[in-house]
Amino acid sequence: MDFKDYYEVLGVPPDADAKAIKQAYRKLARQHHPDVNPGNKEAEEKFKTINEAYQALSNSEQRKKYDELRAQYQRWQQSGRQPQDFNWQSWAAQPGENANVRYATPEDLEDLFGNESPFSDFFTSIFGQTRGQARSGGPRKGQDVEAEVDLTLEEAYRGTTRALQIGDRRIEARIPGGVRTGSRVRLAGQGGQGRDGAPAGDLYLVVRVLPHPNFELEGDDLHTEVPLDIYTAVVGGEVRVPTLDRPVMLKIPPKTQGGRTFRLSGRGMPKLGNPKTRGDLYVRVKLVLPENMTEEELNTFRSLAATRKSGQPA
Repeated sequence: MDFKDYYEVLGVPPDADAKAIKQAYRKLARQHHPDVNPGNKEAEEKFKTINEAYQALSNSEQRKKYDELRAQYQRWQQSGRQPQDFNWQSWAAQPGENANVRYATPEDLEDLFGNESPFSDFFTSIFGQTRGQARSGGPRKGQDVEAEVDLTLEEAYRGTTRALQIGDRRIEARIPGGVRTGSRVRLAGQGGQGRDGAPAGDLYLVVRVLPHPNFELEGDDLHTEVPLDIYTAVVGGEVRVPTLDRPVMLKIPPKTQGGRTFRLSGRGMPKLGNPKTRGDLYVRVKLVLPENMTEEELNTFRSLAATRKSGQPA
């Protein structure tokens, strides 16, 4: 029997907490889900392995037993002995012992994997068989499906559409303005097919907003930085500020220090579900020297510097 390193399967360290394990599982499961990869046997087997790893590690008792087995097996390997000589029998599940798996009903397993068990000999030998998977009659709604979608900040701000290939279907998905990283957009009836005439499940788009070169998003607020020439900083004036709608002019008071931040109310991100309400835009000014200064300008600054220095107390 081959040993399976479930931490390696999920790409998490052995000391990962339950939240990290769940996040890793959900990300990989979305990528390899059978509804997203119809007919792809490689993705199907990968999904089974990912599911098995999560079922083993998401239960505290099973994880404890697995960790003890893993540590002993690694010591066995490090001693130079052969894997096939390892005493698996001492770790075998007891007669009548059933594995703990996270499914609401036995039919959930059947929907994903059919009538055959999705668990390897390694899993069932260590944790026991899963409970019965008898098929229940009657219609049943299809499985919900998740898919990740990347958006630019501008798309998240205004809303957008995405053409998605879900299995053998092409879907035009509308994404509302105001979404953030982690937002879940529900598309009713676009998930897995129902059984015996029951409705299809739903498709959930999990949003990731990509980094922007000019803006940082914090909650509903945006942050940006604009250059400010020394003349405007000293005597005041206006500076052009880009926004996600259109540029605006920001009034700069005299004697503005570099690094000062100004708040433009209502120029931030729209609130999800209430697009007329927006966050703020925070503008930090950065002092910059004029390029290609003339000798006359330099002399003017020298004169000003000398005058200011002579007026300082000794």
